[in-house]
Amino acid sequence: MTENPHPETEPNHPAQARAARPDDGPAPAAGPIAHAAPHPNPGTERAGSLPEGTLEFGLHTFGDVTHSLDGRPLDHPEVLRNLVAEGVLADQSGVDVLGIGEHHRPDYSVSSPETVLSAIASKTGHLKLISAVTVLSSDDPVRVYQRFATLDAVSDGRAEVSLGRGSFIESFPLFGYDLQDYERLFEEKLDLFAQLRTEGPVTWQGTTRAALQRQSVFPTTAHEHGLPTWVAVGGTPASVVRAAKHGMGLELAIIGGAPERFAPFAQLYRRSIDEFGHEARRVAVHSHGFVAETDERAAEMYYPHWEAAIRKLGAERGWPAPSPIQFRQEIEHGALHLGSPETVARKIARSVTALGASRFGMKYGNGSLPHEYMMGSIELYGSRVKPLVLDMLAGS
Repeated sequence: MTENPHPETEPNHPAQARAARPDDGPAPAAGPIAHAAPHPNPGTERAGSLPEGTLEFGLHTFGDVTHSLDGRPLDHPEVLRNLVAEGVLADQSGVDVLGIGEHHRPDYSVSSPETVLSAIASKTGHLKLISAVTVLSSDDPVRVYQRFATLDAVSDGRAEVSLGRGSFIESFPLFGYDLQDYERLFEEKLDLFAQLRTEGPVTWQGTTRAALQRQSVFPTTAHEHGLPTWVAVGGTPASVVRAAKHGMGLELAIIGGAPERFAPFAQLYRRSIDEFGHEARRVAVHSHGFVAETDERAAEMYYPHWEAAIRKLGAERGWPAPSPIQFRQEIEHGALHLGSPETVARKIARSVTALGASRFGMKYGNGSLPHEYMMGSIELYGSRVKPLVLDMLAGS
């Protein structure tokens, strides 16, 4: 497979995780947990404090092709039906947000997140439903907006969209796009999507699709500022500034390395939001994780599937082979939020505090990790991790 030449949101190998940060200063050390009270001026808040509003707890999945408990790979229809059941359990367990990511390769079952989210919407009443992410570069912004506005209608206002350039390249040749246009595709399409959010007549001209002349797009939503939209960022300050320029939320994809080292991105985003004159927008975190009754049991259940997934991607991308030492380092010092409810809660509290984030999204599956394991993790995340984190933040 061709390696992604633009790995901004690429799932970095833990041993290679870089301290990704803008060039405006060193990463701060992790500090004490901040108080959860509303910030007096959320538009200018700094990392290290929580913005106004309640912290939201999300779960993310790419619909990885899982194995049964006896090691049998499931087919795509089985995985998709299980994913709907996972969404229903997340809603029942008190989780706030469910995100489903788009891929176009055999080891992931979801190519149309909004379709699966619509199925989950019909069986839930609380969950916000978001893509994690939609690969805007290889899609049409008008159709993306229409599809998610439709999801928003059938879910009674619970839909959001997270836009990204993607960590894999399969969608580009599949839909007839040239990777040489990688940057221009995302830049132009994000600009158009930002205009579509006004939900009024749009006039737009670019090089990546047909021009629009006072064109309205339907359905519209009931949201005051159009469909809630985030931009997923994994590695460059320019992408952070781009999200701020369009007044969209920032979702930090922290796949490797200490979450605290991404705090300068959150700081840059907030400064940029102010400079562009937008109202305050929120910062979200996306990281891998898994919850079991004990730290030991969580590691025992998760490691074989983590190791196999990293080894497979590593063979495609030239990474060194994973090891138990690297796995332990990611748990203790990196971006892997894994362990007992208490252990995971402490790490989430540190992460959201360091970044001033108001949403944490845990990618709860990894490779062949069985559906039954994920169901247990989902229940613990909603019923035990969430209240523990809120107590930690309120009591600090």
